[in-house]
Formats: sequence, C-alpha cells, structure tokens
Amino acid sequence: MKLLLTSAGVNNKSIHEALVDMLDKPIAESMALCIPTAMYGHPWVGPGEKAWEFIRGSSDNPMVSLGWKSVGVLELTALPSIDQDRWVPLVRETDVLLVSGGDALYLYHWMKESGLAELLPELNAVYVGMSAGSMVMAPKIGEFFVGWTPPNGEDKTLGLVDFAIFPHLDHEMLPGNTMAAAEKWAAGMQGPAYAIDDMTAIKVIDGAVEVVTEGHWKLL
Repeated sequence: MKLLLTSAGVNNKSIHEALVDMLDKPIAESMALCIPTAMYGHPWVGPGEKAWEFIRGSSDNPMVSLGWKSVGVLELTALPSIDQDRWVPLVRETDVLLVSGGDALYLYHWMKESGLAELLPELNAVYVGMSAGSMVMAPKIGEFFVGWTPPNGEDKTLGLVDFAIFPHLDHEMLPGNTMAAAEKWAAGMQGPAYAIDDMTAIKVIDGAVEVVTEGHWKLL
C-alpha cells in the first residue's frame, strides 16, 4: 500500500502532484472510498454537519472533491454488523482510500473491530490520510493527542510506519500546536517523529519516506 499522510488534505499543488504520481491512472479514472469514522470520535467534527461536509466533498480540506470517477462511503462502525463478503471485495477493488481527521484512537479501534486493519497491508490502493487519518498509521500517537480513550487505555495505533506524526503545526486555531509542544511530545515517542503543518504531507512507498511540502515541518 502507498501512503500519502497529510495534515489537512490535498490542499496544494505539491501534494496534489504527489497523489497523481502515486496513482496508476488519472484521478478522473480512479474509484475512491471515503472513511469518515474518525470524525465521530472527536467533539469538534462529528457527528453532524462536518461529517456530512467531508462525505459530500464540500469541506475546506480537499479529498473527496478532487474529481474521482466515483466516491463511496465506507463507515467502519457498520462493518462488524455485515458479512465481509459485502465490503471486502469493494475495498480490494478501490483505487484510493480517503480517511478523514477526527480522533486517531477511535479510528484505530474501529479499524481493528471492523477487520480493515488486517486488510490494509494487502491492498494496492493509495491510502490518503488527513490528520487523525494519518496519525493512525504510526505505532502510537502520544498522550498529547489522546481524546477518546479505548477500552485498553493505550495510545497504540497501527504501526504500519515507524514514525509518529504531529499535525497542524502552528495552526492559528490550535494555539497549543507549537514547535515547542511538538518537541516535548516527540521526546516521549521513542522513535522518529514528524511535526508537519497543513501545507505538508508525508509520502511513503515501499518504506521509502519523502516529505512533500509548501509549508514547514521538522523531523524530531
């Protein structure tokens, strides 16, 4: 699986070009599935209007609105109640997964409960994460980002990459997301960690990591 781990979606030319490069066909010929699940675990973005804006492609974070051939919704909380034969073939056939922000631990919990977590490493699709949708790929998220608490009380996530992500660096609406805060957070992560702003993404193909940016970032 190819990963494009963004802070705020495909919101500049450099990140858009990286996505196009990762696909084996034009966006207009590619099928997408959007996953809004993380939003329901975060009080700022779900449930309600923000989740609907993400799904319909009218949010300020371009992902669903990029001109895909088709876009479907994959709601992870629903998957345990239906047969895998109903949704696994759909996921295997899709060209790209568009995974919203929200709460990373809530997303991880439902990725595990639904069975998607086991399926992800086998997929040929491009995985495009935004904020929590990117953070969930790390081994853990760190106490700074813990909101929804999973049953085991841990901050563990998928570990499909060996680094952690601190998104929304220096965001005007998140005064706590400073570089000083990121450095303090990184000191407890026991591994590489990237602090990235909303103009930055991390591209991962076969384990090779590349930062794509029109903003600022730091490897901590």
